[in-house]
Amino acid sequence: MKRLILASASPRRTSILRELDVSHDVAAADIDESKHANETPEHYALRMAREKALCVQSRIGDDNMAVMGADTVVSLDGVVFGKPANEAEAVAALTALGGREHRVISALALACGRDLATRVVASTVRMRPIADAEAKSYWATGEPTDKAGGYAIQGRAAAFVESIDGSYSGIVGLPAYESLALLATVGITPGWLSGANHG
Repeated sequence: MKRLILASASPRRTSILRELDVSHDVAAADIDESKHANETPEHYALRMAREKALCVQSRIGDDNMAVMGADTVVSLDGVVFGKPANEAEAVAALTALGGREHRVISALALACGRDLATRVVASTVRMRPIADAEAKSYWATGEPTDKAGGYAIQGRAAAFVESIDGSYSGIVGLPAYESLALLATVGITPGWLSGANHG
């Protein structure tokens, strides 16, 4: 079986793979994450996932490995909400998302040898209205600092979420179903399923 490298330093993505019992190593990608002008949220997320995978693949250069890059973006009315740099950005993002539906796009790219396969998963999140004071209190917890859109659905921000339509794990940062389907194409399966086809 090929060795899997996750081209991401995100503890959430590593946690999801561990919960799925997918053995992997982690190697963060050092890329420019600037968004191009007129780039759609889907194209941006997919480009980031591809560049992360290819960056780590070129750095490690092992033919017996598969490298998976992933990127998640929060989009409202076509505008991408990145990781907030400060309280003002976090509060502005949350109050804009509050009382509205927004999209969370998670893109995957799997580089293996000369092949590069991709998937894009879009989910919809509806949040209740969020007051400035609530957004400031949430910022003070430290949870939003490294999260797209300034919130973690798997954390305290669950209190803001009315409903979701799509992939919960994708909103967290790594869509489980699509990740496993992509990995299966190169023969990588969860440990708990490794003997399922041989019994």
